[in-house]
Amino acid sequence: MKSTKEHYGKIGSKEVTQYKLINDNGMEVSCINYGCIITSILTPDKEGNIENVVLGYDSLSGYENDSYFLGAVVGRIAGRIKGASFELDGQSYTLAKNDGPNHLHGGIKGYNTVVWEAEAVEEAGSIGVQFTHTSPDGDEGYPGELKLTVTYLLSNNNELVIRYSGISDKKTIINMTNHSYFNLSGNYKSDILNHKLTIDADHVLELDEELLPTGVVADVLHTAFDFREGRLIKTGPESREAQISLAGDGYDHPFLLNKEKRDEILLVDEESGRTLTINTDEAGVVLYTGNQIDESDRFGDVPAKRYHGLCLETQGLPDAINQPDFPSWIIDANKEYKTTTTYRFGTLA
Repeated sequence: MKSTKEHYGKIGSKEVTQYKLINDNGMEVSCINYGCIITSILTPDKEGNIENVVLGYDSLSGYENDSYFLGAVVGRIAGRIKGASFELDGQSYTLAKNDGPNHLHGGIKGYNTVVWEAEAVEEAGSIGVQFTHTSPDGDEGYPGELKLTVTYLLSNNNELVIRYSGISDKKTIINMTNHSYFNLSGNYKSDILNHKLTIDADHVLELDEELLPTGVVADVLHTAFDFREGRLIKTGPESREAQISLAGDGYDHPFLLNKEKRDEILLVDEESGRTLTINTDEAGVVLYTGNQIDESDRFGDVPAKRYHGLCLETQGLPDAINQPDFPSWIIDANKEYKTTTTYRFGTLA
């Protein structure tokens, strides 16, 4: 295994560096310290052809002007907060409004726009990059100075581990995720409608017209949201179910994971033979199928299209601070926030 780093550009006076992690199987993960963005993941298909399986741009300017959060770490809170406000211990906090009247993915200047400190690291059997950033008290309206660490680790088992941790000097809320768009066809050759997805989840959150949870935890049985035995992504848009239409003829929904087995999420592209298995200690995963991708855009030299990639955002449940029945986002002062998600890439037998 080996890692390299190279100049990727500058934002103001701040240096942006790209790190490449390469294991002994030829799998390669590239990331930059701007937004902790994963710029590419190269993995073999069933014939041994190594290709990129995440959407990305070919320059820093693409990421600076990006509206899709491609490959980035998002926070302090992933997802939407209704009314861009919340109460904590009787005190009201007003956040930046960047999704109509609501707050989305950390606000106008979320962690996806930060140039993080970064250094190459090694652990037993893995190589990686450790990113650090201090989010000041009042950042985008959130209370508490929050010291953050995000670590990417690649092993010879073709596993990419992402670890998040943070400690605040005040009671606050935190819910982070990575916003990579996966496309296992390789080099964006096709869309993800024929990808088969399995999610170990009996329940999905119902959404309102602003794509915020209504508070209803719905049973997936007999719906297009039943991924327990695996289903093709295209069966969602084809179903014409009201919740699918609401989200732009696709998925943008939080699933409450059952937490009863290790391999909770499995994505398969039968044509390429590639597989992605995801394990997480988070309560849920938001499935977003690229319904809002603008077809006038480009990913590198490839014209963008709807359903060009899908996100599997492992996280706490959206708007949990305003939904008392959801697992809490709250962390006490000087108590560590800590969560891990593992992405294992393979091929069909």
